[in-house]
Amino acid sequence: MPESMLLAASAGVVAGALAVGVVLLLRRLVLAQRELGTDAEQATYQTLHLASRAAKHVRGGFDGADAARAGRSLRTMLGCESLALVDPGGLVTVEGDDEVRAIAGELAIAAQSTGKPHVQRRITMGTKETDAVAAPILVGDRSAGAIVAFASPVRAGLVRATGEVASWVASQVELGELDASRAALAEAEVRALRAQISPHFIYNALNAIASFINTDPAKARELVLEFADFTRYSFRRHGDFTTVAEELRSIDSYLELERARFGDRLRVTLQVAPEVLSTVVPFLSIQPLVENAVRHGLESKEGGGRITITAADSGAFAEISVEDDGVGIDPAVLEEVLAGGSPGEHVGLRNVDARLRQVYGEEHGLVVETNVGAGTLVRMRVPKSQPGPNPNAPVAAQDGSRTR
Repeated sequence: MPESMLLAASAGVVAGALAVGVVLLLRRLVLAQRELGTDAEQATYQTLHLASRAAKHVRGGFDGADAARAGRSLRTMLGCESLALVDPGGLVTVEGDDEVRAIAGELAIAAQSTGKPHVQRRITMGTKETDAVAAPILVGDRSAGAIVAFASPVRAGLVRATGEVASWVASQVELGELDASRAALAEAEVRALRAQISPHFIYNALNAIASFINTDPAKARELVLEFADFTRYSFRRHGDFTTVAEELRSIDSYLELERARFGDRLRVTLQVAPEVLSTVVPFLSIQPLVENAVRHGLESKEGGGRITITAADSGAFAEISVEDDGVGIDPAVLEEVLAGGSPGEHVGLRNVDARLRQVYGEEHGLVVETNVGAGTLVRMRVPKSQPGPNPNAPVAAQDGSRTR
């Protein structure tokens, strides 16, 4: 075959291959476009994506780096030339042309004073003119700032969109304030538990230590160390969560101090599955149950009694129980306690029950079985996978069953 024919044949093969490749590429692009959906669906996705990115940055207010990050997403969402977020104190965070800062502050004041969107046209900035719309961010009856969008020109669609975005931002600010209130409430509940511990237990513990100073100095020193460990844990100032191991270690110190006071009248059985030691639980969630068993179950019972602490592995959950054979609780009184009544009694039970429900859901509150003269059994069931700030905390030595 002549060389010219070979070259022509080769060129034809190459051209054919290129044609097939182009067809396949176009087919993939068409399929990819279909997967992304229609133009309306893509626009909806883009808006939701931008809103999701902005949400976490506006819940804490409009100062610092978070406001700048939120501003970038909100500016893209509105499709405006520049955007400013103004906090109630007049602090302006600008995304876009920095020349708009002073103007944004003035427009925000106008919008907040009327509680409605405010439009200003033909604003001179340097050698150009632009329009702006300011919408107040209203949380209830108060102003939480304003959004100011700049565009040339500002049309009716942008005015409505800026108002809607301002309403959405207001809802995010309100959610952020609600989260902060819940955190403050949780901290207040922990402080209430600490207040319960401090006057009653500390007085008795110090009296017990004092009783050994002359008769058994070594025992007194040991109890001082247990007291230090217990108070250090109970009054720590960081972390809403702990591990079962850490909670049991603190309970061990607590019980050593109580046994110094009760002597043989207080007997304890501990049954712990090693698999649950690293389970994360709310701080001071097991310890108050043990203190409740000692204080309300055994302290007034002649001859004392036994407390059984169990932590069992139940698949995805850890089942923890504290049982005493003490004087028990009238079921009607218990119902009132868990409902928020009887503020002076069993505050530990009510507090732990409320925090468990808040963290894990209503189905994870305390289960209490009791009656007058029949002792009390308190159970909790928590997910073993629940995340916490210290999932790698060292485990306690209690890795099996023992009786004291």
